[in-house]
Amino acid sequence: MLAVWVEQLLGFASGALKAIRQDERYPTLMAWARKEGPTLVGGNLPMAQALAPELWSQTPLERLDFATEPLARPGRNEPCWCDSGRKTKECCGTVRLPGPVPGHLMWMLSLREWKGSTLKAALASGRAPAQGLLEAGLIAAETGQRGRAQQILESLFDRADWSRLPEQAEPAFEILIDLYHERGFHRKREALLDAVLEHGPLFLRGVALERLCLMHLDADDLDSARAAFVRAQQALPDSPTLAYIEAMLLLHEGHEQEAAERARFWFRRLARQGDLDPDQLEFLADLAENPGATLAEQLLNAEEDLAEPLASLQALLEVLPTAPRLQVSRTDEGRLVYRQSDREQALVTAWLACFPAEAVSESPLGLEDDPWPAAGEWLAELCAHPEWLDAPAVLQGLTLALTTRFGSLPWMAPSLFAPLAERLERWLEQVAAEGPGTLVWDDGDNALLMRTGLALVVGMERGARQHSRQLAERLLELDDHDSLGLRELVLDQLLRDGRDSEALAISYPPEGEELGEAALSLLLGRALALFRLECPDEGAQALEMARRHNVHALTLLCVEKPRQLPAASGAAEPGSRAEAWQYRTLMRDQWRATPGALDWLQAWLDAR
Repeated sequence: MLAVWVEQLLGFASGALKAIRQDERYPTLMAWARKEGPTLVGGNLPMAQALAPELWSQTPLERLDFATEPLARPGRNEPCWCDSGRKTKECCGTVRLPGPVPGHLMWMLSLREWKGSTLKAALASGRAPAQGLLEAGLIAAETGQRGRAQQILESLFDRADWSRLPEQAEPAFEILIDLYHERGFHRKREALLDAVLEHGPLFLRGVALERLCLMHLDADDLDSARAAFVRAQQALPDSPTLAYIEAMLLLHEGHEQEAAERARFWFRRLARQGDLDPDQLEFLADLAENPGATLAEQLLNAEEDLAEPLASLQALLEVLPTAPRLQVSRTDEGRLVYRQSDREQALVTAWLACFPAEAVSESPLGLEDDPWPAAGEWLAELCAHPEWLDAPAVLQGLTLALTTRFGSLPWMAPSLFAPLAERLERWLEQVAAEGPGTLVWDDGDNALLMRTGLALVVGMERGARQHSRQLAERLLELDDHDSLGLRELVLDQLLRDGRDSEALAISYPPEGEELGEAALSLLLGRALALFRLECPDEGAQALEMARRHNVHALTLLCVEKPRQLPAASGAAEPGSRAEAWQYRTLMRDQWRATPGALDWLQAWLDAR
């Protein structure tokens, strides 16, 4: 019965609003209510007459700068406010509405209707009730009106009195953050997060900290992500979302065992409290048993249209047969060359008929177009034709697509990237078996193998670090000129694994080779390894070389809360503050986790 009333109320209120907007006069509404209103409430004229004054009293009027013109509610023996001429007790006073009339209803409907300057003026008036803004913004977002949703939700959160926010504002806050991200309003997103963290109610501060933590994880800024997580713990110590966030954070940091232990801690703690619904409890139990697999399954299920094709791909990769041999030769100059066979070219032609993107020739990891809008089609075709993966060019396309979508998520490495890496490694073993030589990017079709290798190293870097490092080292053996820039990545992984002597060795390029674009990372990685190996004097020499390369890097590494730079597109200029910020983002957590390292660095700076 209540559902019928809600439907009738919305229909009647929409019709009433249209009538009001004709001249914004009460008699016009009542004339409409008597003539057309009854058809919208089951033919009930008394109900239509009783409902119209209620709605009029809460309707914002443009002629009054969006204020309302409420009617005085009459007493039982006074003339009824529907202008029938009868006493209230003989007219609308006898009507009992089937359900409540929300006090923000006409504001919500008006916000859905107004456009352009009228909508802007209505929002600027500050008269819109919070609940009306909330519901109108959510409806606009659900119906794909992103600009309208952003405009309305901005007005909801642009308030001096945060206590007026309804508790249902949490999904609206998350939607607005997502809208800012999707539409590129990064400064607005940061300003909203700052405002909520400083002034917002407790329930929103916890959500803001969780979102901030996820944003830092997406940007690979583990140090800032850890700081945001600690603040989130302090704000909402019993939130089940913290279990999910901490598991992701620990997996990003490479601490798989600790992630499982902490997930078990959260499960025991929150289960004892008895406040979780069965679905939340089941999720925490799965997380405690296997954090990586649980997060991977959750991600696949969240992909909606792609959940089934991605699950099929995972199943295919588990049973993929051994890769066939390639056509590899060794030149008289000692260069190793792979060339596609006729069969491989035919497989690639079939693949490209459904895969809507090709690799960018000038970019190691780029694709010409985004393949994911059509992923449901090409994933299904690939699973139907697993023999396509006998061609390195097909493996390259699939790997690049997966890396762009899932490469920053550690829990996707075992099921998606590791099986593909095993396939590539068989081919690299075959290349190495031809004898000593160098694999040069520009020779033959070598770029297909090298680009795929780089994408797999990146895809496994967080979730299968040892496998990633082994593949990178194998590629470095074949390409001693390091055209892929893998030396920097291997150094990072060795430092994270505490293999400091090996990290120190790889920080030096082959004799006669320059440090190249990775100079800052190699020099500071060398300094950190030397500090750990208790060679501070040699480490100081590396610091001096790093300072000469980039005057900003050492100071920025020491500062606890520096002013963050906007995210840069592409590689940062050598010596720039952007390059220094990138190094801080990727490696400060390692300096901070090394006892005394940052103090040593600061003391060295102070001495200068």
